[in-house]
Order: sequence, then C-alpha cells, then structure tokens
Amino acid sequence: MAPPDGFWLGVLLSVPILVSLWGLPYYLAAVAARVRSPLHPLLRPSGLLGQSFGIAGLALFLFMWLYPMRKKLRWLSFTGTLGDWMRVHVVMGLALPLLVAVHAAWRFRGLIGLGYAAMVLVSMSGIVGRYLYTRIPRSRNGLELSRDEATGQRKALITEIAAALELDPLEVEAALDSTLAPASTSGRTGALGALRHMLGDDFARWRAVQELRRRWSAPRPGQRPVSARTIQRGLGLARREIALAQQLVLLDRTQRLLGFWHVAHRPVAITALLAVAIHVVVAVVMGQTWLR
Repeated sequence: MAPPDGFWLGVLLSVPILVSLWGLPYYLAAVAARVRSPLHPLLRPSGLLGQSFGIAGLALFLFMWLYPMRKKLRWLSFTGTLGDWMRVHVVMGLALPLLVAVHAAWRFRGLIGLGYAAMVLVSMSGIVGRYLYTRIPRSRNGLELSRDEATGQRKALITEIAAALELDPLEVEAALDSTLAPASTSGRTGALGALRHMLGDDFARWRAVQELRRRWSAPRPGQRPVSARTIQRGLGLARREIALAQQLVLLDRTQRLLGFWHVAHRPVAITALLAVAIHVVVAVVMGQTWLR
C-alpha cells in the first residue's frame, strides 16, 4: 500500500522546516548583520543551501504544470490516473511556498515578493480547488461520474453494506436515508450558500456515521453479534454512500463553482510562472548562481 499524501507532504516540509529552525538567528537578523554572519554563504539566496532550495522549488513548480497537460492529453494515461496526478499536484503545491521561502532567505521584496505572493495565492486557492474536486463524484481513475453512474454506485454500496452486516438492503437504505434527511433539504443558494452547505454536509456525514455505528453495534435479537472489523468496514462503505448522496444534491452548483475556480486560479498560476521565469533568467544573466 502506498504511503498517504500526508506522509509525502511531511517529507517535503521536514527539510525546509529544519533548515529554517537551524538558521533562525540568521533569518531574524537585519540585512547588514546577515552579511557578517558565518551562515551567509550557505543561506543567502545564491548560497549553497539557499540556491539548492531554489532549484528544488523550481523543479517542483515546473513538474506541477505537467498535471494540466495530463488532463488534456489522454495518451498520457500510462503515467497514472488523474486522481494520482491530482494528489501529487496538491502535495507539491502545499510544500512549494516553504521551499521558496528558504531559498529567498525569508525576505520578499520586488519581483520576488510578487512571485511569492502569487505562489501563496495559488497554493491557498489549490486547497479550495481540491475540496471542490473531491465534492464531484468520480471513479477510481479520477474520471467524473454521471448522475446515473453515481446512483448505480450508491446502490452497489448499499448491497455491499447489507451483505457485510447481514442486513436487509431495504433496511440499510432506510437507515442511510434517515441520516441524510436533515443535510439534504437545505434551501441555500449562491456560491457562498453552496460552500456553507458543503461544509454542513461534512459535519452531517460525521454525525450520520456515528449514529450508524451506534445502531449497527447494538445487539440484535436472534442474530449473532457482528465483529468490530465488519462494522468498521460497513461504516467505511456507508461514509462513501452518504458522501455520494450529498454530492448529487449539489452536483450542478459544485460543477459551476469549480468552473469559476478554474477561471480565477489559472491567471494567478500564470503570473507566478512568469515571475519565476523572469527571476531565474535575471539570476543566471547576473551571475547570481554557483552553477557556472
């Protein structure tokens, strides 16, 4: 089994965090004091460590642009599913600002400041985009499901839950519908209303799973007790079924929101790309690099 995304994010963040803590006296010092610091040859932007982080950040930044290419070019499917590419894209996007901050010696002025601000905005908006992306029903390979396909997947999950817990499928469906009723009848409209509804659904799903845990863990007359492992598996399937039901309620609005997000996200990402490209060209032309 592959390590979770949080593991790789921790790996990418651990080194710049350790370097930042080690070099904290240097980063907190005034510019004039930094020049006299013994850490200056290492931690300045053109220093050995500073520029190494810059190269690593540039490599991650350029690699992230492969994800839009993967979405458009279907013949690249052999490189992995869209879902896998999305996870890599998100992990790198979250780690990138810290890598670049260490490269910049935690000073952001002029073009560097503009590029860094754009990069942070891209990273923050990426969190929102990832949330909206996960709110649209998708297959395991990351392709978007139609309403009919999502409905069929819900029915399959109900059948699987019933088989695992040795319950009547109608009983399982009724239990799931009863937990969903309060979360699916909201009349909120608009972008902010849809986002509030999504967040409310997340909390409602957690409460629904807790209620189902209580029901399915209770002793049933005339039936043998269900193992904790089986109940846990049933709850995992139920969580997916409830999520699908909630997603279908707001599917149209979520798709519109994701479209608006793409319109806003792309110009900021391009701005960051241009700022990075100009910075790299200027640094190489001015000889501010040890790659000579």
